[in-house]
Amino acid sequence: MNLYFRLLLLWLRSRRSGAVDLWDTAETPFRVLPNDLDPLGHMTNGRYLTIMDIGRMDLMLRSGFWSKMKDQGWYPVVAGQTITYRKSLQPWQRYVLRTRVIGFDDRWGYIEQRFCVGSTVYAQAFVRTRFLKRSGGSVEHDELEKLAGGFPASLEVPEWLRQWATASRVKDQ
Repeated sequence: MNLYFRLLLLWLRSRRSGAVDLWDTAETPFRVLPNDLDPLGHMTNGRYLTIMDIGRMDLMLRSGFWSKMKDQGWYPVVAGQTITYRKSLQPWQRYVLRTRVIGFDDRWGYIEQRFCVGSTVYAQAFVRTRFLKRSGGSVEHDELEKLAGGFPASLEVPEWLRQWATASRVKDQ
């Protein structure tokens, strides 16, 4: 239930927070709640992944990309993710989730998400995404690029991330 409450708050806040460009870094504020905690008293690792969903939603809502996708009958899915935890988030601690699109290859989209308190990064994640059609099948690269209004030339997926995506895909086959 906590996450539905957070989604409702996100939706309300996104209407007041101001628009961002799809290629900007969306900053989504949070606070560690008691039901985010594990038995050791810090935010449990699984909660980071759920909060990341909300951060990606914030970027898509505030950039207007969510409504464009919805109009097309598309929806995003996570195809893979990797996360590094550096410091523990404690009860009631405020933090910001910074979400940005890194780039695309012929099959995947890549997003970086950082959990930050001030300028300190507490956790950093990389997410491999794919877009699917409600009518069935995957959204092709060219279709996605057209809907996004083109991909900025400055976007570049690091080689190690491409290799990680390829290695993950090979293991799945």
